Amino acid sequence: MTATEADTNLSVGQRATLLEVVDLSTTFRTERGMVHAVDGVTFTLDRGRTLGIVGESGSGKTVLSRSIMGLLSGKNVIRTGSVKYEGTEIIGYSAKQMSNVWGAEMSMVFQDPMTSLNPVMKIGKQITESLRRHLGVDKDEADKTAIALLKSVGIPAPEQRLGEYPHQLSGGMRQRVTISIALACGPKILFADEPTTALDVTVQAQILDLLDEQQRERHMAMILVTHDLGVVRTRADEIIVMYGGKVVEQAPTSTLFASMKMPYTEALLRSIPRLDMPSHTRLDAIPGRPPNLISPPAGCNFAARCRYVQPRCLEERPPLVAAADPGHFYRCFFPVGTPEGDAALQANISAGTAVAAPATRSSTTSEES
Repeated sequence: MTATEADTNLSVGQRATLLEVVDLSTTFRTERGMVHAVDGVTFTLDRGRTLGIVGESGSGKTVLSRSIMGLLSGKNVIRTGSVKYEGTEIIGYSAKQMSNVWGAEMSMVFQDPMTSLNPVMKIGKQITESLRRHLGVDKDEADKTAIALLKSVGIPAPEQRLGEYPHQLSGGMRQRVTISIALACGPKILFADEPTTALDVTVQAQILDLLDEQQRERHMAMILVTHDLGVVRTRADEIIVMYGGKVVEQAPTSTLFASMKMPYTEALLRSIPRLDMPSHTRLDAIPGRPPNLISPPAGCNFAARCRYVQPRCLEERPPLVAAADPGHFYRCFFPVGTPEGDAALQANISAGTAVAAPATRSSTTSEES
């Protein structure tokens, strides 16, 4: 069952909006200048729904999720905009106020379980800590709940695991432990920040299936942060594509893959290997590097790496505009699949100025011939 199918089983009341983010920006004050890591992000998230946030390293997706949860602190962090959880503004909450939200209302599964777990604390202690703090249960009840949680995430011999340390578990087992910790107090929103990056392919699928299963059983909302469009294609109801701290495309998942408009989204999709590709096929890598967020370019952030780039793109910053499909927004003057976009791409190819990777060649032999 997909996330969308699960959502149709929820009552109208259960689908109430949990999270409203409006024009959220996060800036870091550094010695080199102001780093605009997140710039004007807006979205809503309902119970039982999954939002995928996609982009390469440096796009701002991780900063966005941590900024929403209030995990970024210090005098050098500036947050503006609005983050409302169940209608209550939390953007101005202190760390003490947010500590009542962390774990109990919102939880996060971090990218690397070896660094997110305490290496000198037993697994049982790390799980029961939040149970005793937020739910006020005694040690015996907390231990019973911890064992049930470990069973629910597929860890064998859970009673034994309570007395073990993180280094005694495999990478997949450690990530299952972090998921059980995140789910311990029954949060309504789960943030999964690249939850499978450090795992092999087989374990990645198991972890993603586990997150789907737990979400359906608990009717949680989930924000899945990843660099891989393939991961969110069958697991997210809506997708936000970020680049240079900005939302460059936002749409329901089916709409995005059927009629994507942003050249960056197209470039991400072209870079994903497919099963029908012949052996030794070269992937279409995105040339260049992400923009400098201290001194971003005058025009479109993606212009220097874009196959469709035109002089206007170097001078003007494209606004986020609505496409014909409901809920579909993009930030481009020459969108993919439009007469303007096709003409821009053909002009660049004819002039020999297209910055895209060359056409793929099926094998080393064909390259040499």
